[in-house]
Amino acid sequence: MNNSMISAMVSMNGIQQRLDMIADNMANVNTAGYKRKEAAFQDTLNSVMQQSSDFQLGGRATPLGLSMGFGSRMSELSVNFKQGTLKETGKMTDLAIEGNAMFQVLTRDGEIGFTRAGNFSVQPNPEDQAMGYLVTSLGHPVLDEEGELIEVPTGSKLHIDGAGNIIAVDGEVETEVGRIGLVTPLRPDALIQKDSSLFVLPPGVREGIIAATSDLPEEEQATIRQGVLENSNVDLANEMAEMLKVQRAYQLAARALTSSDTMMNLANNLRG
Repeated sequence: MNNSMISAMVSMNGIQQRLDMIADNMANVNTAGYKRKEAAFQDTLNSVMQQSSDFQLGGRATPLGLSMGFGSRMSELSVNFKQGTLKETGKMTDLAIEGNAMFQVLTRDGEIGFTRAGNFSVQPNPEDQAMGYLVTSLGHPVLDEEGELIEVPTGSKLHIDGAGNIIAVDGEVETEVGRIGLVTPLRPDALIQKDSSLFVLPPGVREGIIAATSDLPEEEQATIRQGVLENSNVDLANEMAEMLKVQRAYQLAARALTSSDTMMNLANNLRG
């Protein structure tokens, strides 16, 4: 296989990965708390073809040698943690975070997860129907500051202040339930995306990656807004424009592959 075919093939593979990433972003444009994925690319296997000294002519400013590339590949897939816009819903279990913080949840695997998606609900406790657990839209229990499940009376109204303190109101009776545990990612790039809006820590690592928001200086602490949801930070118009650019690049790489195949076919059919 010649260099032009290799370059076109590698480029098409990388471009396809980027198209898949853009499609994922567009599919989650209405997903609460979703964070946009971004990709970085780099050249693959650059090499230099040596040239004889006959090419060193007067006035030449570049060194001898012909640089040859073999396409590009996706070298890094990162997540943009920029805050999305906030949307008023009026639902008492919808929560949004203003600032750099995340909710703690318990995943089905029993590990601690982190999310910005605050579209919560109350799931009844099968052992006590009068009580329920605060859970995410995927059924993951929300955790308090101590890492425990948050249990609330099912028939009560919930009032949640900016610090995450939960008060259950039943008529004129107010009961303190607990406090939602927020954590601040110190190294968001180290978090592993497990679902559209769910992140987990690398295995066996916690120190230096996240910190309890309540332990930070007051000016750095995030606040919670009740009856509000954070939209995804995906700009649909930008994603569509990017998709068109990437599709054109894919078409160009496909034409390069076709042209290379045509030239090889002509060479094979040459007769002496």
